[in-house]
Amino acid sequence: MSDIFREVDEEVRRDKALQFWSKYQNLFIALALAIVAASAGWRFYKDSERAKAEAAGASFEAALQLSRENKPAEADAAFQDLIKQGTPGYALLARFRGAADVAASDPAKAVQIYDALAADAKIPSLMQDVARLRAAMLRLDQADAAELKRRLEPLAQTGAPFRNSAREMLAYAAFKTDDFEAAGRWLDQIVVDLQAPAGLRQRAETLLGLVAASKAR
Repeated sequence: MSDIFREVDEEVRRDKALQFWSKYQNLFIALALAIVAASAGWRFYKDSERAKAEAAGASFEAALQLSRENKPAEADAAFQDLIKQGTPGYALLARFRGAADVAASDPAKAVQIYDALAADAKIPSLMQDVARLRAAMLRLDQADAAELKRRLEPLAQTGAPFRNSAREMLAYAAFKTDDFEAAGRWLDQIVVDLQAPAGLRQRAETLLGLVAASKAR
């Protein structure tokens, strides 16, 4: 008797399953097709992005080669093309490398490029700081103390990634105006910063000797 009930129960389950499939089969088929299409679309997207990155990398290397061959006009054109059409990462690299090449012949224009990079909120803050530091380096011999303070003091604060490079340049700027007290303060901050590179700390210690000698005059 129990076998009969079990067979009836199984038959009922099969009927319900068939009814369920008959009612929702189109939905399941559509869902399966959507999953397949999404998977294929994602693969196509990834392959496309990889191809773009490889093409941008090749274009960047070609622009670098033009720069190495001392062809500034051609190199600049190649970098500009990459800035307009390359992937975001290579476009950013092209902006920095293009500015570095321009600095050799037109420092003022390079400063403008670096200032634009520093003001670009779309790029990582670390790269903005790199641009600020590079612009300050190019202005170090021409700018007055007020301009250099404006450019460098935000980079010289505790915890800033390039603080010790900025402090060294601020000390140099202070030396130019015979402000030995300020030069000494910036150099002291380098010396006591345990995270400062060893070579930079050694230079700071040497320059502190010059500060002391200058004060004694």
